[in-house]
Amino acid sequence: MSVSRKITEAREGVDALAEYRKLPAIDTLLHEPAIALLSAQYGAAQTTESLRTLLAQARQAIATGQPAPLRPQWAGLLMEALAQANLPSLRALINATGVIIHTNLGRAPLSQAASAAVAMIAGSYSNLEYDLTAGIRGSRHQHTSSLLRELTNAEDALAVNNNAAALYLVLATLCAGREVLISRGQLVEIGGGFRIPDVLRQSGARLVEVGATNRTHPRDFSEAITPNTAAIMRVHSSNFRQIGFVAMPELSELAKIVQTTNAQNGTAVQLIDDLGSGTLLDTSLYQLAPEPMVQQSVTAGADIITFSGDKLLGGPQAGLILGRRRLIEQVRQHPMARALRVDKMTLAALDTTLRSYQRGTATQEIPVWQMISATPDALEARIQGWITTLHTFGIEGQVWPGESAIGGGSLPGETLPTRLLAIASAQPNIDAARLRAQAQPVVCRIQQNHLIFDARTVLAGEDGALLDAIKAIFS
Repeated sequence: MSVSRKITEAREGVDALAEYRKLPAIDTLLHEPAIALLSAQYGAAQTTESLRTLLAQARQAIATGQPAPLRPQWAGLLMEALAQANLPSLRALINATGVIIHTNLGRAPLSQAASAAVAMIAGSYSNLEYDLTAGIRGSRHQHTSSLLRELTNAEDALAVNNNAAALYLVLATLCAGREVLISRGQLVEIGGGFRIPDVLRQSGARLVEVGATNRTHPRDFSEAITPNTAAIMRVHSSNFRQIGFVAMPELSELAKIVQTTNAQNGTAVQLIDDLGSGTLLDTSLYQLAPEPMVQQSVTAGADIITFSGDKLLGGPQAGLILGRRRLIEQVRQHPMARALRVDKMTLAALDTTLRSYQRGTATQEIPVWQMISATPDALEARIQGWITTLHTFGIEGQVWPGESAIGGGSLPGETLPTRLLAIASAQPNIDAARLRAQAQPVVCRIQQNHLIFDARTVLAGEDGALLDAIKAIFS
C-alpha cells in the first residue's frame, strides 16, 4: 500500500520544499533500531529496496500536496511493505461464491485427513518406491491401485497427473495409428480450450465421427467399425447438457457391440469410457441429476475408464485409469507413463481420500460431499450466527435464498438450494476488492448492490476469518 494512503490527508498550504527536507536518507533509516530488526529478518537487500520504493512514494505524495511521513511512521510503513512483498504467490482463501468445485479457486479442497497425510509425507522420507516387507525396490502405483480395485471392482488401476493426461496415455498406448469412433455429440471441449479431437490427434489415434450432433444410435457405431478400428469411446458431457430431440447409446449397448464384433471377427476393439469428473457416490440422493458412477461403467463392460481425482471424488489433482488388467499393464509400460506419473504428495492425498470411501464416511469427511449434502436449514442457522456476531460491530446482514452450483465441469446446470449472507454496500466492487486484499482473501459475489456470501462453500473452521475480513472493511 502506498505511503499516500497511510499518512494523513493533505493540509492546505503545505510547504512542499519543507516536506521534502523531512525525508530521511536510507542510511539514516537503516540505523533505526526497529528498521535494523526488519533488515535482519528480511535481509539488507530487500529492506533497502523497499525503503527506496517508500521514499519514492513519499515524494509523489508530497508533490500532490501531502505531508511527509513522520519519523516514527517509517518502521510501520516498512513492516507492511515487507510483509506484503513476502506473501506467497499461491495462497489459501475463503470461497464464498457458492461454486463447490471452483476451477479458478483450486477445485476440490482436501479433507483434513488428506491434508495431514500430505504434510507428513512431504516432510519425511517414505516408502514411495520401496517394498518394506521384502526390503527391495517397489512401485509407486501400488499405493492406490488396490483401493481403487476394491471400490470399483475394476481389475486394475493407475493414477497419472490429470484426466486429460489419463485419456492421452490410454489413446497413445492402445489406439495410436488406428481409428477411434466417437459420437459427434461428444466431441467435447474441456477447460483451457483443450478439445477431445486435439487430444486424439496428439496421441496418434485417428478420430472417426459417427451419428449426428443431437442423435447417435448403436447402429452408427456398428456400421462404422472397420479392421482398423481400435476403440469405441464414450465421452461424458460433464460440462454441458443436451436437451430436446436427443439420443445417445447406453454404455451397455456399446459394450455389446464391441463384444459381438470381437467374437465375430477375432478383433480386439476396446470400449473406452471417459467419465470426466467421475463419482463413486450416487448424486441423485442429493436432489441432483444422476451422474455416471465409476462402478456402473465397470459393470456395464467398459474396458478402460478415465476420470478426475479433484472433482466429485474430492481428492487431489489426478487422472485415474481403471480397467482390464492386461490393458492397464500396457498403459503402465508406455514411455509417457513416467512423464505423467503422480508424486508422493498426490498419492498420499489420494490414498487418504479413497479410504474415506472405503469406510463409508465420505459425506462426513470429504469437503465436496459435506457441501453437497448440507441442508438449507443448517446453512441458515450458520448464517444467523454470523449476523448476530456482525450486529455487535454495527454491521447489518440479511439471509437470502439462493442457489449453489456444483461447478468444475460437473453436473452442468445443476444447482442446490442454499442460503446467503447479504450485506448492503454503497461501493460493492470496491468492497469486494478489499475483501480479496485481506490477509486471508475472501472471494464473494455481488448482487443488487449487496455483497453475497454463500455459506455452503465456506469451509468448517473458516467462519472466524470470514467475519474478521467483513469487519475489517465495514467497521
